[in-house]
Amino acid sequence: MPNLAFLTVSQPLLSAALAVPGVPALPPADYQVAALTWSLQAEAQTQPPAEGETPPEDDSGEIVVEGEYGPPTGDPAEKLNATSYRITQAVDGAVIEPMAYAYRDALPEPIRDGLGNVVRNLGEPSNALNFLLQGKVGKAFGSLGRLAINSTLGIGGLIDIAGQPGIGIPYRDNGFANTMGFYGVGPGAYLYLPVTGATSVRDIIGSTLDQALLPFLVGKPFSEPEYAVSYFVINGLDERIEVDAELAEIRASEDPYAARRDTYLAMRAREIAALKGEVVEQPQPQTDAAPTPAQGEPQASASGLPSRALVEQIQLTARSSPATR
Repeated sequence: MPNLAFLTVSQPLLSAALAVPGVPALPPADYQVAALTWSLQAEAQTQPPAEGETPPEDDSGEIVVEGEYGPPTGDPAEKLNATSYRITQAVDGAVIEPMAYAYRDALPEPIRDGLGNVVRNLGEPSNALNFLLQGKVGKAFGSLGRLAINSTLGIGGLIDIAGQPGIGIPYRDNGFANTMGFYGVGPGAYLYLPVTGATSVRDIIGSTLDQALLPFLVGKPFSEPEYAVSYFVINGLDERIEVDAELAEIRASEDPYAARRDTYLAMRAREIAALKGEVVEQPQPQTDAAPTPAQGEPQASASGLPSRALVEQIQLTARSSPATR
């Protein structure tokens, strides 16, 4: 369809054109022509559809992509944490891991278990107090019973007499971070600290209170630096040995830092939910009737589902965790 267009011309150029002999002069007001472009086709397209007609679809071909920019919601200090993670892993590979292996190989298992029992026994006052704060009186008395039995019959906690058959009081870990979470305090920002490792604002505050409880209540020798250093070293090496396989699997994942963050936050969410009597379910893969696995394929677990490597479990856990990004 033809288009009609009016073009504007500058005043000097128009004056020069009008100065040509034979061209009549126009008054100044007549050559102030406004720029105008008009198309019958465009006008027809802008007309609203008649009653009962379907408006034409927009075929502009534009694609709108929505997304978020910046660090995940639960990890506002992601860049700093990731740097701390890389530094910590380098230190772990050079120092902590060899120390943990030397501790494991140099000391017989009964001695290592005894030292670990002492560390757990020293945490029973915090366990008992926090169970009491959460209204779980029975479990609070259970922790106090373990403290009394193991501190006396267990030779200061070296032997877990309370957990033996016949007495059977299980060890239940608890702390002020759990109590805060029990009453609705969120984890706050995720942190990865050079010494502590994966934690959160809530958990680092709770851990500090846990470690300060015994020195505050009893004083010496628990207020002495020697106690704090010994407690930290033994507890840290025991935990490092326990999570050795898990750390190796996390390092093998595509994004080790994100895997460590997501598994930690998901684990803490499950622990807080368990205190409240809730359950955070993990998604299970949909499977048909499980055929007999061929040689080299993963064996089926007791639940009928194929067992998975920890890296795959990390990915499932991360997707099933509450919104932490």
